Amino acid sequence: MKKTTYQRILMLAWAVLTVLPMALLTSCSESDEEITEFDNWQERNDSFFNEVYNRAKSSSTGEWKVITQWSLNEEMATKAEDHIVVQVLESGTGSGCPIYTDSVYIHYSGRLMPSASYPEGYEFDKSWSGSFNAATSKPYSGTVNSFVDGFATALQHMHIGDHWKVYIPYRLGYGSSSGSIPAYSTLIFDLRLVGYRKP
Repeated sequence: MKKTTYQRILMLAWAVLTVLPMALLTSCSESDEEITEFDNWQERNDSFFNEVYNRAKSSSTGEWKVITQWSLNEEMATKAEDHIVVQVLESGTGSGCPIYTDSVYIHYSGRLMPSASYPEGYEFDKSWSGSFNAATSKPYSGTVNSFVDGFATALQHMHIGDHWKVYIPYRLGYGSSSGSIPAYSTLIFDLRLVGYRKP
């Protein structure tokens, strides 16, 4: 009787250690038809930004702007990724623009490019909670030089009251480093300049 009990225990242990893990692995495998969210992410982001860049370059209206990175001059900016692209949603009435060392007061929300799960782009950050209301939302404050290059570039061309949609190539954003935002991500900001001040 003891021999039978030991045999059953050994058989059960063998089943748990070999058969069960194999069954779990089989049931969790992805089908060939599934697409992961970030497949070919760098290539897709390059393509996405180049499309937006070319649309802006060919636009004859004042709705689109292509702005060279703040630290480059026009002769040095030879590639699309040396620029940001701006869609002007609303023009402000303020005079002057912040400079690199100024403090700014802004409302913003940041998204990634559209993807299968997020057709409007995954929202990774915003300066307000709930729904945006210009009358009640408190502006975020920071210095221009504390933001990524693409964001700092946009701010240095904005006037108080401007409301822009800003497209930033990953080289002027978070680059190839991966963290809470995937590497090689184009950043898309809805950005409003409320005010600024000198240090």
